[in-house]
Amino acid sequence: MEKRIRELLAAIVHPETERDLVASGFVEHVAAAADKATVVLRFAKGRDPFAVKIKKAVEEALRREFPAAEVLVVVKEGGAAPRPEPKTTSSAGDIARVIAIASGKGGVGKSTVAANLAVALRNRGFRVGLLDADIYGPSQPKMFGVEGYVPDAVREEGVDRIVPADAQGIELMSIGFFIKPDDALLWRGAMAVSALKQMIHQTKWGPLDFLLLDLPPGTGDIHLSIVGELKIDAAVIVSTPQQVAVADVVRGVELFRNENIAVPVAGIVENMAWFTPEELPDNRYYLFGRGGARRYAEEHGIELLGEIPIVQSIMEGAEEGRPAAGIDPRVERYYREIADKVVTAVMKG
Repeated sequence: MEKRIRELLAAIVHPETERDLVASGFVEHVAAAADKATVVLRFAKGRDPFAVKIKKAVEEALRREFPAAEVLVVVKEGGAAPRPEPKTTSSAGDIARVIAIASGKGGVGKSTVAANLAVALRNRGFRVGLLDADIYGPSQPKMFGVEGYVPDAVREEGVDRIVPADAQGIELMSIGFFIKPDDALLWRGAMAVSALKQMIHQTKWGPLDFLLLDLPPGTGDIHLSIVGELKIDAAVIVSTPQQVAVADVVRGVELFRNENIAVPVAGIVENMAWFTPEELPDNRYYLFGRGGARRYAEEHGIELLGEIPIVQSIMEGAEEGRPAAGIDPRVERYYREIADKVVTAVMKG
């Protein structure tokens, strides 16, 4: 879809330059999903008299080609479209596998799963990094107890690198290290994408067996931009029992399965699957329904990686900066099973 969008843009000529939008360097960003097409144009001079006309022409072309998709065309003026940083300068070259942790919507414990999965992989002897890409609600610094960390910069081979936090043996980078918590919701569009690209390519990751990406909830331009910056080997979808059948979860899965993205879905994790009181260890109370993830996985050909119960130590660990998979054997065994299945899935791929 993205390739087709660029072909359409190449057919639209700027009346003054007499060159198409792509050849003129006016295309700053293109993102595509099954139900959304986004184009950002940046014209070389301010108040370009043809900006409105060209924007309308692009919108009409996209709507004709993709009648079922939501079309968004953004016009910026002043300065040519920035050139992307050459891939050869990226510090991500020594990362063996990249795993995206995603959810159809917020409130399912995605970041908690990402943190504990990182710990479980570390416990298995792997070198692990974690990129907190949840630009609107970065929570990994708190979950690992490194909220006060201020990244240093070092220079390597003429390039500045950002030093990640050593979070209990895990290389951690988060936008939360650079902004106040109250400012996170102010980040939008190109600003958020630019910050994430910088963290991906300029962080001093070093050799890693796995880099986990804690993505923002939902689907959107940020997800598409990250896919364009990194080769993602697998995606793990997090849900709770009552959400596995809703359209948000389906869209989350289909985002990665889209032919233009083609990221394998390693499986689904059902979080908050049941509750067992400490005083009644043999009892299970299914507060949010039962078996929904298993049914969803079976119907859509996805593996059920595991079911995580509601355990008090998981909540306490997140608050105290100690992921429960590293301190509670009851929690560790659930995440160990998930980690083993994820490793198997990415190694097969």
